Amino acid sequence: MAPARTMFRRSLCLLLMLVPGTRSLASSEHVILLHGLARTSRSMRPMAKALQAAGYVVHNIDYPSRGAPIEELAVRAIASAVADCGKAGASRIHFVTHSLGGILVRQYLATHRLPALGRVVMLGPPNQGSEVVDRLGPWRLFSALNGPAGRQLGTGAGSVPNRLGPATCPVGVIAGRQSINWINSLLIPGTDDGKVSVERTRLAGMTDHLVLPCSHPFLMRDPAAIRHTLHFLAHGRFQAVPKTGSARPTR
Repeated sequence: MAPARTMFRRSLCLLLMLVPGTRSLASSEHVILLHGLARTSRSMRPMAKALQAAGYVVHNIDYPSRGAPIEELAVRAIASAVADCGKAGASRIHFVTHSLGGILVRQYLATHRLPALGRVVMLGPPNQGSEVVDRLGPWRLFSALNGPAGRQLGTGAGSVPNRLGPATCPVGVIAGRQSINWINSLLIPGTDDGKVSVERTRLAGMTDHLVLPCSHPFLMRDPAAIRHTLHFLAHGRFQAVPKTGSARPTR
């Protein structure tokens, strides 16, 4: 275990050296992390460690993603974290989210004013819903595994993601273009990450959009995704991607 931790620290130091502007942050900048559906805060730990090393105060939130509708989860997961940021004197409050976490942030910001709001990075968000929910949502097994919030993530006009408005702050979206779930991918038109298509991660009014060769379950711990997240929080844009590397679609 010790060699693994040492290797992680060395990788983290190298990662931060590649991201300009992350070494001199004031500790008054806070980041709230929100995991995805049926996951826990443990899935966001690599991201949390990178953000802490970059100088941010990090709040890695656990919430019962399968236990309530999106409207309830958004308040339950975010309100207390925002209050903690305020008590600690946060000058800016950023968000980094995976999957459902991005929809919770959109829901929360649609009903709450946050004067210290900074930037938001969403990893694999179903911003326009997912065809997987359209097809499998009515199944009892799907409901048992994903709860009421999972059933709200369809592509119809009445789904929660499609009822929420455009971005009201700087938002960067990172989508994956590789799938390890070929069954789900059969249900999704176009390029996808096994849960949501690249196209349906897009959000009206977003600042930047990036596509990486990664699958949905691993986006939040992918080194490239972490590097681009750090860059967006610091500069409001993702790092430029070489044309021969990961594709970045035009906006």
